[in-house]
Amino acid sequence: MLEPKHHAFLTELKRRGQPELDGLTQCFQLLSLASAIDQDCAHRLAPSGLSEGRFVLLFLLQGAGDALSPHQLAERAGVTRATVTGLLDGLERDALLERHVDPADKRRVHVRLTAAGEALALDLFDRHTQWIRTLFADLSEQERTLLSGMLCRIWARTDAGRAE
Repeated sequence: MLEPKHHAFLTELKRRGQPELDGLTQCFQLLSLASAIDQDCAHRLAPSGLSEGRFVLLFLLQGAGDALSPHQLAERAGVTRATVTGLLDGLERDALLERHVDPADKRRVHVRLTAAGEALALDLFDRHTQWIRTLFADLSEQERTLLSGMLCRIWARTDAGRAE
């Protein structure tokens, strides 16, 4: 289940006569799994003309119940305002959302889904959620809890985890 680059790294360790360090294989397995999930996600969204970023904005807008500003979307999606602008441009071109200037303050823009964007967001969110559930369907509740705890412990040792 290792990606070729990770397999090559482990092979090089052996060639150099170094023992496999504890956790290296598991780290590479986790990275390979994350990459496979990302690739599957992209493959599942592509027929709708969406990237993961565009999909995130659709479900954020659909779940908001009201218009959001580009700044709010960037903050909630965890991306830059420049990234959001590009994503919004594409979604607007595809008639999935509309931007409206605030009549009280012409500098403010509000983003709302169109009917087509609303329908697509609802459908894809449900299908995407069900697909993710299938990935973990063979794990018992106890196994999922154990896995979650282990992942949290590993996360805490990363720079990002320590920064929290």
